[in-house]
Amino acid sequence: MSKILHQLDQDGYVVLPDFFDRGCVRALRLVIESIYLQEGELAGSDFRQEAGCRRLANLVNKHPLMLPLICNTEMLSLVRHVLGPDIKLSSLNARSAEPHNNQTQPLHADMGAIPDDNGPWVCNCVWMLDDFTEDNGALRVVPGSHTSLQLPQDALEDPVAEHPDEVAVTGTAGTLVVLNAHLWHGGRANSTRFPRRAIHAFYARRDKPQQQFQERILSPDVIARLNDQQRHLLAIGDAENAEVTLANQTQSGFLKS
Repeated sequence: MSKILHQLDQDGYVVLPDFFDRGCVRALRLVIESIYLQEGELAGSDFRQEAGCRRLANLVNKHPLMLPLICNTEMLSLVRHVLGPDIKLSSLNARSAEPHNNQTQPLHADMGAIPDDNGPWVCNCVWMLDDFTEDNGALRVVPGSHTSLQLPQDALEDPVAEHPDEVAVTGTAGTLVVLNAHLWHGGRANSTRFPRRAIHAFYARRDKPQQQFQERILSPDVIARLNDQQRHLLAIGDAENAEVTLANQTQSGFLKS
């Protein structure tokens, strides 16, 4: 564990192969594809759509399999290592880099966030539902950039261009990537004939806004089924979260109006 924590501190991310088994991979793929099918061209519109990709948002509201995913204790221990003990889910989304497209995400930090005097306040966990390869839209990161106290759109002439220090984060389906989301990162273009799918469990420090205001977007039926741990993680009934989130509505590090 000390090696994992050291890499998370130094590089800003860590890759955990075989974090979830093939049965879980298959089940999550089926869920995600069924939601894509149900939502059709509107998929992702309850957050933001993106060229060259299929997106889904508000996944806690859309299938019961998502609650154990966001509450995974091993994953949350790594999130708390980055953010400190007081955390909340900021959003739970899916992203599929579609086949044969040339859309490369610009390097960005999630929510356009820079660490403050209390340290990092955003952390993203990427659940690989397909293999991530060099040519199918894998995540690209600039190791160590989470300590730069700069946003790539301010520091770089072209955040879409390949960075000289970037690396591709590859792995097999079932891998989990935990990243300090101040790290400069983005999705590469997918030049293959298959989609590259992942679920993104995005967390924030308790004193910061949620990317998606969970109490407002979850249905009453879903909220009624939550246990105390889940309610706390989703910041249900948290007046301070409501105040800070409603006062600071943002989309993401690059999907801005």
